[in-house]
Amino acid sequence: MGDIGTVLVVGLFALLLLGVPIAVTLGLLAALGIWLADLNPLILAQRVIAGSTVNSLLAIPGFILAGELMSAGGLSRRLVRVASALVGHLPGGLSMSTVAAGTFFGAISGSAPATTAAVGSIMVDELEERGYRRGYAAALATAVGPLGQMIPPSIPMVIWGVLAEESIARLFLAGVIPGLLAAAGFCVVSVVYARRNGIAMEARASGREILTALRQGFWALMAPVVILGGIYGGIFTPTEAAMVGALYSAVVGLLLYRDLDWRALPGILVRSMRTTAVIMFIIAVAYAFAWIVASEQIPARVTEALVGLTGNPILLLLMLNVMLLVLGAVMDNISAMVILSGVLMGVGAQIGLDPIQLGAMVVINFAVGMVTPPVGYSIFVASSVSGLRIETVARHLWPFLLVLIAVVGLIAYVPAVTLWLPGLLD
Repeated sequence: MGDIGTVLVVGLFALLLLGVPIAVTLGLLAALGIWLADLNPLILAQRVIAGSTVNSLLAIPGFILAGELMSAGGLSRRLVRVASALVGHLPGGLSMSTVAAGTFFGAISGSAPATTAAVGSIMVDELEERGYRRGYAAALATAVGPLGQMIPPSIPMVIWGVLAEESIARLFLAGVIPGLLAAAGFCVVSVVYARRNGIAMEARASGREILTALRQGFWALMAPVVILGGIYGGIFTPTEAAMVGALYSAVVGLLLYRDLDWRALPGILVRSMRTTAVIMFIIAVAYAFAWIVASEQIPARVTEALVGLTGNPILLLLMLNVMLLVLGAVMDNISAMVILSGVLMGVGAQIGLDPIQLGAMVVINFAVGMVTPPVGYSIFVASSVSGLRIETVARHLWPFLLVLIAVVGLIAYVPAVTLWLPGLLD
């Protein structure tokens, strides 16, 4: 690694340890690298602009706005009612209802923190009232957050598709089975917890109550059908689907459910724009940093070093996943994907990973990082919603983390988990 590469790597870790915001860190190091390489300073501006003008990134503000509108418009509340009516009578039924609601909402929002906020704001108090510990309820709301990044649509899948120049539609499909496996694992945890702690079972919903919940939640349940059906039916692209999802959410919330007040729209738009601005700023400066990193051939050298440690592809895949899990716990996942995309694609090609399998593995590893201290955004959201300390939420997270890590292992070593559904598009 050359002198500039060494400065960039050391500077990255030093600034992160000092607590400098990731976007500022990447911007400063990109500027420093260009200056040390004696390149035209205009390159920095060019790369930043290039990083923020990729057409596929237009899907991000659409999905963020759709998630905000669905929460405010009552869609998430009705999804919880449907889930509770269907599985609430089983052992650990209310906990399983939370998992089911997170799965439904994850198929709409594409965001881990949004899924945790939508489900946690409704279910944490309800779970505590029915005998569950508040720490467990907050941990469960945290754990269902990554389902929003696994089950399509997924904002990180959009970003990886742009970085790797892979089909976003195929990446979306690659996350379906892992997301459902994680949800099934969470349901097992729910049953075990309920039986160990003597949680009473809820009364079975009558046929009329189930039909009422389904009727009231019909338009909420139709949201993923409209979004995903449009994508795979060839009616619109993932970017267009995000805008259709936002429009659909607004129409349902304002005109059909009427839980969404016209006067609330400016605040929703401001929150969505603020979230979008943060993500896009990180992506833009990370593009500039990734460019100077690539020009110094750091990804190629890191790939050579990793491959040089062992020629065994099974061990190399294990090392890669451990690295991703650790990085996901200490770095913003969007920044990490942009910075490491070159290295990850190089290692993936070296050990013969299908690009779609690699993309799903990267995104879902970083989704696990969303629920892992110290940088797990979903933990912060659950802490805010529940009023508990982050340490308390984290202490109850371990069984859910074991489920997520098991799913990561299946993705890495059983290619069909991520490749079977995308293969149906051939």
